[in-house]
Amino acid sequence: MSVGEKAVDNSRSVLRSPICVVVGHVDHGKSTLLDKIRGTCVVESEPGRITQAIGASIIPLTTIKKICGKLLESIKLDFTIPGLLFIDTPGHAAFQSLRKRGGNLADIAILVVDVNEGFKPQTVESVKILRTYKTPFIVAANKIDLIPGWQSFPEKPILEDIKSQSENVQRSTDEKIYKLVESLYKLGFQSERFDRVSDYTKQVAIVPISAKTGEGIPELLMVLTGLTQRYLSKTLKI
Repeated sequence: MSVGEKAVDNSRSVLRSPICVVVGHVDHGKSTLLDKIRGTCVVESEPGRITQAIGASIIPLTTIKKICGKLLESIKLDFTIPGLLFIDTPGHAAFQSLRKRGGNLADIAILVVDVNEGFKPQTVESVKILRTYKTPFIVAANKIDLIPGWQSFPEKPILEDIKSQSENVQRSTDEKIYKLVESLYKLGFQSERFDRVSDYTKQVAIVPISAKTGEGIPELLMVLTGLTQRYLSKTLKI
């Protein structure tokens, strides 16, 4: 979904952590993704740096930088957001209950899709809700490790990981990604694999990941952090 018309100069603004909700069809990996992000942060960060609250997990920017490594440097942005606040309640109850209270559910969302199964009824419903409330989102194309013939290289950046696969697996991966592109097009959204996106204000970024192995998680956090910092700063000002 479009995340805004222009990048915002926020170098001197005090910003709050963007609120990110994770949505998608049942069993497509929402909880596993959240657990992986939290688990990675626990390993990568000093004890006590991650604030656990009921229904939410705050991931500090320092931890995100450790996970992403040089990936964030490639964006060439001055990051002033303090971190990311993940809402741990996947599904539509979060939308309904928080919206009824009049509060904004989220600044941005992650739509988790099993890349092998594609869009399912709750996936479509999630997209429609995001569209209704004009919530920007990115797609986590999950379970790439279950693509037949896939060999996991968690230590590699996801694009190198894909290039390390056989030609058949690379072709299969591309086909599955473009089925997601087609599904999003039918719902009114232009989309592309994250490294092929030409305009983040007009195209939804799709990041191939495995919540189980951790492949693609750094890239997912990179895209999420970059988008919120660059395009959503006006809504994040304290």
